[in-house]
Amino acid sequence: MKQNRKRKETASMNFLRYLGPGLLVTVGFIDPGNWASNIAAGSGYGYELLWMVTLSTIMLIFLQHNAAHLGIVTGKCLSEAASLYLPAWLKNTILATAMMAAVATAMAEILGGAIALQMLFGIPIKLGSMMILVLVLICEFTSAYKRIEKLIIVFVSLIGFSFLFEVWIADIDWAQAAVGWVKPSFSEHSMPVILSVLGAVVMPHNLFLHSEIIQSRQWNLEDDEVIARQLKYEFKDTLFSMIIGWAINSAMILMAAATFFQPQNAKQVDDLATAGKMLTPLLGNAASVIFAAALLLAGISSSITAGMAGGTIFSGIFNKPYEIKSKETRWGILLTMIPAAAVILLIDSPFQGLLYSQMFLGMQLPITVFTQIYLTSSKKVMGKYANSLQLKIALFAIAVIVTLLNIALLFVQ
Repeated sequence: MKQNRKRKETASMNFLRYLGPGLLVTVGFIDPGNWASNIAAGSGYGYELLWMVTLSTIMLIFLQHNAAHLGIVTGKCLSEAASLYLPAWLKNTILATAMMAAVATAMAEILGGAIALQMLFGIPIKLGSMMILVLVLICEFTSAYKRIEKLIIVFVSLIGFSFLFEVWIADIDWAQAAVGWVKPSFSEHSMPVILSVLGAVVMPHNLFLHSEIIQSRQWNLEDDEVIARQLKYEFKDTLFSMIIGWAINSAMILMAAATFFQPQNAKQVDDLATAGKMLTPLLGNAASVIFAAALLLAGISSSITAGMAGGTIFSGIFNKPYEIKSKETRWGILLTMIPAAAVILLIDSPFQGLLYSQMFLGMQLPITVFTQIYLTSSKKVMGKYANSLQLKIALFAIAVIVTLLNIALLFVQ
């Protein structure tokens, strides 16, 4: 009995040692772009589109685990592996588009944080964007990876608790929600929202980021036993973290459906500031403040991970790992965050900025996904850990679905 308890305690402690990289990635799909998509889904279609969060999360688990698999086995992130195993012209094209995707992502994250500052303190969007930019750069250039990881875990926890509070005080129809989570529904004019939810969950920069940060848990790449243990606990970390992301994204739709959806007069709420204000008479003053505070945390934390992703991708172009003291990593972060903030100064509609950023991610995503599948299926890259035939089929099916849906997004907007 004591030995069994001791084994369980040891397994729990081992899992906690590996916990972290997945949560950093989770931040990427609870970013302000997701908020806009989820609120539009819940306010316009009630509980009907919850299934898309479920499907997107299942696909994301496969893709993120596969990206982490690459990092664990090879000791290289997706960007480094592309530089090492692809022709120079091809890898430069792929990684250049990935950098642009990181900029688009960072723009949405900074913009979301700025909207939150405006909601909380009345700070103008453009000034707020510069404040978020400075704060994020300070966090990235002065904190070691471990401290950033812990900071992100705290932010994710606070965002989660915020939405648990929102859902708790809202009047949720749990019977309809249960059906919505598992039953696909394609209501009239819902396709743009369905596709935006997909694009907001499955994001290219997260695949690069996960393949890099998982290496913070590595000790001996030559030891098969260590690699096997890494893969085991990484999958648990990914599964645990993606389920948290699924719960938070679901909570956003639940909240929007319970407070905004009117079957006889369904109208999408397509502005984050408006959504926060509308919560006040429906749920009370506390709900509106908590909504804005959670949005601010999401904007800051996802901006940090977007900058890290940019640093990872840019370093990989030179076949070097993410290292905050290296000039490649620092330039990568700056080339991601500064152009993102500059674009915000040029746009007139914050919501349109969020929308266009998600559309660009959708355009780049298939490039990253097919590159990843090629690398992780190659015995030259992965050795005996290359994707099995069954996994290749599953990943290729996911890639085709993601590609077709994202192409469709360009035609239905």
